[in-house]
Amino acid sequence: MTQDEVLKVFRETGALLEGHFILRSGLHSRQFFQCALALQRMPTVEKLGAALAAKVKSLGAVTVVSPAMGGLVIGQEVARQLGARFIFVEKEDGKLVLRRGFKIAPGEKILVVEDVVTKGGRVQETLDIVRAHGGNVFCAAAIVDRSNGTVNFGVPFASLISLQVEAFEPNNLPPDLAKTPAVKPGSK
Repeated sequence: MTQDEVLKVFRETGALLEGHFILRSGLHSRQFFQCALALQRMPTVEKLGAALAAKVKSLGAVTVVSPAMGGLVIGQEVARQLGARFIFVEKEDGKLVLRRGFKIAPGEKILVVEDVVTKGGRVQETLDIVRAHGGNVFCAAAIVDRSNGTVNFGVPFASLISLQVEAFEPNNLPPDLAKTPAVKPGSK
């Protein structure tokens, strides 16, 4: 899929929102990619998952790990497309942790999959957890890279969309955005 085709999916599903949004990173933006809306229909999940899996297939992932909530649907589909195992990290006392009896074997080849990356905090946290459990993270991937390729995880990073979306510190909002009430539509 081309970037334009992926953007078309977001527009057609109402998943590319316009307004004043507070991102998980704490930054403010005029645009918000609500992947949950795009991933409501299984044919769309399958199409996006196949496109993302194709970008990393040659790397030979054994396991896909995603941060909950946002990465769950796309991470599981990428794992299915690759024929890999799927596990996830989730919040416990405000921090991501590996739970539910999930284990990572020493040196296990891990791919981390997220839905949207802006500053990459959740992906980095997931990478750190995988490494702390002895896993070998060789790549990270996301549907949307809002950093336009500037985020650096120290491993290759693949995305279906890579663009620079304006994001502002809360104390440095442009006047038009400051006048608009902010909403936080993503997961907490």
